[in-house]
Formats: sequence, structure tokens, C-alpha cells
Amino acid sequence: MNILALAMPAYATVDPHYFGGATGLDLFAWAAAYVLADGKMRALFTILFGASMAIIADRAEDREPGPAAIHYRRMGWLFVIGMIHAWLFWYGDILVEYAIGGAFAFIAWRWPKSALLYAVLVLLAASLAQDLMSWHDLAALKAAATAPGAGAVVRADWGQVLAFATPDSVKLAHEIAAYRGSFADVFAIRAPMTMYFQSELLPAAISDTLGFMLFGLLLYRSGFLSGAAPAWLYCLLLAGGGVAVLLYLPVVRLILAHDFDPAFLPLADAASLLLRPWLAIAYASGLILLVQSGRMRWLVTRLAAAGRMALSNYLGTTLIATTLFYGYGFGLYGALGRAQLYLVVLAIWGLILLWSRPWLDRFAYGPLEWAWRSLVRLHPQPMRRTVQMNIAN
Repeated sequence: MNILALAMPAYATVDPHYFGGATGLDLFAWAAAYVLADGKMRALFTILFGASMAIIADRAEDREPGPAAIHYRRMGWLFVIGMIHAWLFWYGDILVEYAIGGAFAFIAWRWPKSALLYAVLVLLAASLAQDLMSWHDLAALKAAATAPGAGAVVRADWGQVLAFATPDSVKLAHEIAAYRGSFADVFAIRAPMTMYFQSELLPAAISDTLGFMLFGLLLYRSGFLSGAAPAWLYCLLLAGGGVAVLLYLPVVRLILAHDFDPAFLPLADAASLLLRPWLAIAYASGLILLVQSGRMRWLVTRLAAAGRMALSNYLGTTLIATTLFYGYGFGLYGALGRAQLYLVVLAIWGLILLWSRPWLDRFAYGPLEWAWRSLVRLHPQPMRRTVQMNIAN
């Protein structure tokens, strides 16, 4: 999902009419990504982030410096890494949000499963309510602004909403030229968006993020993520994901029927939030069943290696994409259509699967995982694998 915001103007991620193509394969690419990936991959990764928090804290019990110290050192350094990523490379960074959410999530580390479930429902309900209130307010603003005899102030307010969502050829040309410029040019055009993300979008998204982190903690405590649930449950949830995909189709049709109206999109976001957990858990269930089956080991081991190097692969993807699209690299910003960008995605996926396992055959951690762990532990960690490590793995 990140490729769009890395390669073209930001609002294209919301409305394909804004930039990048909205017909034929480009429209199909938008619909497929919206149904299958948008929010679901983030939800799944956030679930795993919450589970990893519990795993690391559990392992740190009865050790020095202890679970809380290790956790908050990890979140502190993750915050620093995320700020560097956001301000120097790409405004859409998720690490700062994870560091802040993780700091709060640790409070629930030892909560019973019933309390975790209650907290998850409350947090996701708060996010749902936020979407519904946005829909109500924008729909009311649009109705007031388009009513006969509407006042100048309300018309101006609705005009600002439309200006944000309507492509302006002069503005787009300026943005594309800036991103195709020098590092200083890119920083200047990106900095306001980085501030907007961190000051407005991050606070709005934190309840959703924290809810899925605690959901991951709940799924870990229940044994679901380690494959301890009965096979029939994983199969049922996998089938439920198929139902969720079918339920997404009328949402897509309504978005198209409303022509991506910004007054309608928050309602679509609310519907997506209700379906998103089911599809994320269906993906998890499918992967767990694949691992348990013992099939396609060549793929499973490479996916596992990519996951163990998630931080290196996440930031490495940014470096690859910004080199491709920004002016201090190949300057392809705004040059590729929406469908064409997914060919770049496939190439990057292939690179991740190719390099992660050979790296971990030789080293104990990914390069950035090693740096993060060393900073947390306050001294460099052993990097190269020993013979015993290779045998154990």
C-alpha cells in the first residue's frame, strides 16, 4: 500500500481520479488493493507487533534489566528511528505510531484475556465512532453548503474540503517537480506532510493501532498465533475471510457510485473497519495452516526470514523506493501509473524473499534489528552466527 504515497501525490492513495489513473487496469488495481490489502496488512502487522511485545517481555522476566526497562528502551529507540525515517526519508512512517502505541500497550501486558478483549472492543469502537462522526459532520457540511441560499462561510468550508480532494494541475506540477529535485527540494515539499501526519493523522489513528496491538496480545495469550487452536477454527476463519471479501464488493460499488465523494468516504472507512479484522485473521489463519501442513517449505522459510528482518526490510523498501522515485535517485516520481507501480512492488517483494534468508544464514539478526537490539542492550550484540546457531536453526 505504501508504494502509492512514495511514488505519487498523497491523495492518490484515497482517490485514483486524483492521480495515477482511474480506468481499466489502474481502477482494478485500486479496487484489488482496497479490498485485499488496504488496512488489512497494517492490521495483521500490528497484531504481530502486539504479540512480539508480550514474547519479549515474557523472556525478560527474572532477568536484568527486566521487562519494563527492555520494553521502554525498545519503544524509545523505535521512536528515534521512526522520526529519522519520517523526516529524512518518507512522511508515511509507521514506526513513530508503533512506538507511542507500544508504550501504552505495555500497560496491558499482564491483563487477563477477558480484560484484553474488552479493551480491544472499546478501542475499535472508538475508532468506528470517529469514522461515523466524520461522515456525519462532512455530510452535514456538504448539505448545508449546497443548499439554496447557503452562506459564504459554509460554502468556503466545503470548498476547502473539495480543494484538498480535487486535483489542481498547477499544484500537482509543482509537487512532482519538487520530488524530482534535490534532497533539499524533496525535504521542503515533504516536511509539511510529515508534520500533518504526526500532528493530525497519528492522534486520530492511535485508538485503531492500540486496539490491534492488544488484539495481538490477546491472540498470543490464547495460543492462536502459535497454532494451538483447533484446525477447524483456522479453516472457519479462513472461510470467513472469503465472506469478508464478498462483503467488501458492495462497499467498492458505493464508493464508485459516489465518485469518491469526501463526504461519503468516512462511511466507507467505517464499513472497512468492521470487515478488516476478519480478513486480517483469515490471512493469519491461512499462514498458520500452511506452516502446519509442512508444504511449500521453500516459501515458508523465506517468509519467516523476511519477517525476522521486518525492520530492515521496511526501511530498506523506503530506501529502494525513494531512490527510484525521488530526484536525488532516478527521478521517476509521478511517471508510472497505478497498475505499473505494482510491478515495482513485486520486484521489491522478490528482492526481500531472495536476500533475507541468506543473510540470516550468516548473521544472527538483520542489520537494523542488530542496531536496535544493541542500542536497547547498551552494548553491541554478537552479529555473526556461530556453528551452534546454524545447527539450532
